Amino acid sequence: MRLSRRNLLTSAAALSAAPVIRARAQSKPPISVGVLTDLSGTYRDNTGPTSVACAQQAIAEFGSSHGFEVEFRSADHQNKPDVAASIARQWFDGGVDAIIDVPTSSVALAVSQVAKEKDKILLDASAAAMEVTADQCGPNTIVWSFDTYEKAHSTGGALVKQGKKVWTFVTADYVFGHSLEEQTANVVKAMGGQVKGAARYPFPETTDFSAFLQQAMASGAQVLGLANAGSDTVNCVKQANEFGLNKQMTIAPLIMFLQDVHSIGLQTAQGLITSETFYWNMNDRTRAFTKRVLPRTPRNYPSQAHASAYAITLHYLKTAAAMGGAAAKASGRTTVAHMKARPTEDDAFGKGRIRADGRGEFPSYLLQVKTPAESTSEWDLYKVLSTSPPSEVLHPLLDKCKFPTTA
Repeated sequence: MRLSRRNLLTSAAALSAAPVIRARAQSKPPISVGVLTDLSGTYRDNTGPTSVACAQQAIAEFGSSHGFEVEFRSADHQNKPDVAASIARQWFDGGVDAIIDVPTSSVALAVSQVAKEKDKILLDASAAAMEVTADQCGPNTIVWSFDTYEKAHSTGGALVKQGKKVWTFVTADYVFGHSLEEQTANVVKAMGGQVKGAARYPFPETTDFSAFLQQAMASGAQVLGLANAGSDTVNCVKQANEFGLNKQMTIAPLIMFLQDVHSIGLQTAQGLITSETFYWNMNDRTRAFTKRVLPRTPRNYPSQAHASAYAITLHYLKTAAAMGGAAAKASGRTTVAHMKARPTEDDAFGKGRIRADGRGEFPSYLLQVKTPAESTSEWDLYKVLSTSPPSEVLHPLLDKCKFPTTA
C-alpha cells in the first residue's frame, strides 16, 4: 500500500500548491475543503490516501445540485505541527473553508488554533487526544467519532473487568500518547488496579522497540498497554511476539486500526482486544458504504478514521447546503454551531449527534481479532464482543466548552 516517495509532496509550499478539484455546479462562491493528512509517515495507511478517497466519496455523493461548487485539495502535514499550521494558514487565507482529517494530535491542536483565529473550521476525523474537545476545546472544531478517553474506557475498562489489573505502558512521547496513557491509567486505578510505570519513546523517530519492551517485561505487570498507533503499534506487537512477551503478559493495543491487524496478520494478532467506532462488516449500511468507496481505494478497506473522514465531510456539506453556501462561508464558528444543531446520519455511523463541545456522539464497539480459521476473507478481521453507548465512553462536557449551538 506504500507509494513511492517520489510521488509524495515533501514541502509545505509544494503541498499547498496541490491541484484543486472542483465538483461543478452553479457559478457561485465555492465551498472549499482540504484533507490535511499523513501521506508518508506512521499513520499513512490508517489515514492518508484512503481518508482522501473517503472525503472525495462524500463530495461525490453530495452531488452538484446545491447551488455551489465544492473545491477539494489535499496535503501531507508530515506529522509536524509547524508544517500543518503553515499549510492551514495558507489554505484559509486562500479561501479554504474547512480542513479535514488531521491525524496526529499535536497537529490537530495546532490547526484548531489557526481555525479559531481565522474563523474557519477543523473537522477532526482521526486525531485522538481528548484535549481537542476538553482542555483545549474551541468553537470552530469538531471531533467525529473517537478519542483517547473513549479508547481507555472501552478497551482498558474491558480488560480490567476480566481481572487484568496490573498494567505498564509503552507510550509515544507526545500529546496523543500521554493522553492515552493517562486516561487508561485513570480507568485502571479507578477500578482497583495498579500501574507500574511507562516507557516513553521518541515519536516519530523510533522503529526498534526492543529496549522499551524489555523494560515492560521486567515490570511484573499483567498487561502491557500500547499507548501509540499506526506502524508503531504494528512494530510493538510484532516485536513483542518475537521476544515471547505475549506469552508472559496480555498485550493491549489501546488504539488499533483495521490496517494494523491486516499488517500484523491473524496468526500473530488473533485474540487481541481493541475497540473501534466503525467496522466495515458491522451491518448492511457499513457494507454498502464500503462497497461504494472501495473502487477509490481497492487495496485498503476503510477504518474508523477513514469512515470518519467520509461522514464528517458529508455532514458539513449537508449543513452548508441547508444554510446556503454564502452563509456557510461567512463564519466557521456559526457553521459549526449549525452542524451541532443538525442530527447526523450516514451509512458509516448511522444516526448520531454532535455535542456542544464539538465531540460526536456514537457507540463504541469492543472487538476481538479473529483466528485464521474464523476469518472468511482478507479483511474479515474482527468479531464484535459488545457495544458501549456514547454515555459510557464520552468524556464529561466541560463548562468552558459549552459553545453555542444553533437550533
